[in-house]
Amino acid sequence: MKTKIGILGGGSWGSALGILLCNEGKKVDLWVRSQEQALEMVVEKTNKKYLKDVNIPDCLRVSNSLEEVIGGKDIIVLAIPTQNTRSVVEKIKGLVSKDQIIVNVAKGIENNTMMRISEIVKEHLPDNPFVALSGPSHAEEVAISIPTTLVSASTNKIAAETVQDEFSTPTLRIYTNPDIVGVELGGALKNIIALGAGISDGLGFGDNTKAALMTRGIFEMAKLGVALGADPDTFSGLSGMGDLIVTCTSMHSRNRRAGILIGKGYSMEEAAQEVGMVVEGIKTTKSAYELAKKLNVDMPITREIYNVLYNGADVRQSVIKLMGREKKHEMEIIASKNADKW
Repeated sequence: MKTKIGILGGGSWGSALGILLCNEGKKVDLWVRSQEQALEMVVEKTNKKYLKDVNIPDCLRVSNSLEEVIGGKDIIVLAIPTQNTRSVVEKIKGLVSKDQIIVNVAKGIENNTMMRISEIVKEHLPDNPFVALSGPSHAEEVAISIPTTLVSASTNKIAAETVQDEFSTPTLRIYTNPDIVGVELGGALKNIIALGAGISDGLGFGDNTKAALMTRGIFEMAKLGVALGADPDTFSGLSGMGDLIVTCTSMHSRNRRAGILIGKGYSMEEAAQEVGMVVEGIKTTKSAYELAKKLNVDMPITREIYNVLYNGADVRQSVIKLMGREKKHEMEIIASKNADKW
């Protein structure tokens, strides 16, 4: 019997997964909030705002009925912007049965609560197996079957491996990882560093600057991750360094594109409006900044990006502050181990 999958969210990632999976013979229903968008996808076979030039295949069933898309499915995919996830999960909790696996593909941290999406889902659907599916994956490439690798993370090994089995295709290779905290944080926090990489590009800086941002950025990500119980090794994997590389270097990246505009003088609001889609890193910067303060974790890059976004700091002055900080070891652990030798 074919696995039945319901995807909630008709943005670029939800649509791309739906296209890929139904073309591989899975039975896939896709929920979109807007009736106008549903009609466009059904009648015109396009999703111009999110995946221009990509054809919507007949096998992908599109609906704006949550009941239709959730009912009778084996796996429910949340492809909803992070800040909207809670409201959608609250709507569906009466429709979801406890044996359905919940898979999240959004990457962010909720403002105010500073909760990861697995924590939000656990509040409302405590009995459902939960999987975070993350990694270096532009929807525009997944939709046209460009080879991609992801990681399926869950505290429930069977659920992680089920998603690995059901979502793997000849062009989508999936690994598993039990460290859901690290995988979720890697996917969320890399968007902040990608904003910084874009700002660097917008200022006209070069490859040296971007390499520094990415390398020190992954260090910051891991520090916060460890403080929250993640395994530091996860940040050297697909959902950490892998996702960071692709998001900081590609023009498919909304976060990088928004950062470029901010580096050129746009405000946070103007940049988001110009990009035209959700820029997860903008809101996640606020959550990560507040988490770092709460846990007393030093995250200088995140702090300066927060100041640029929310306090109107001058981007060039922020760079000067980062470069002029107190001198320190690159790796404190290595330095302490060798303290008696040099």
